[in-house]
Amino acid sequence: MMDRRRFLIVGFAALLFPGKALASTKVDVARVYGKIQIVQAFPDFKVKVVTSFPDLKVQKVTSFPDGPGKWQFVDSFPDFKIQWVDSFPDFTIQWVDSFPGLP
Repeated sequence: MMDRRRFLIVGFAALLFPGKALASTKVDVARVYGKIQIVQAFPDFKVKVVTSFPDLKVQKVTSFPDGPGKWQFVDSFPDFKIQWVDSFPDFTIQWVDSFPGLP
């Protein structure tokens, strides 16, 4: 009886607190900067544009995309490929004119 109860408690706790299972799928958005290419298939990340509460604030730049949130859009030789989506994104962004990076 005790083993069955322990099994149920541990199983229920695993459902409530998945811990590392979810943490391993989380994107470190602060590392997504540089040359970005927009694709329709096989992206590195699926991204949704929002107007509030973003995961990352992004500034479009034409040169020196050398910090978090600075994206230079290119047609070839990208650092990352992204696809615009409306649902189930890997992370969300908000366009800004200054102070890109983590909110």
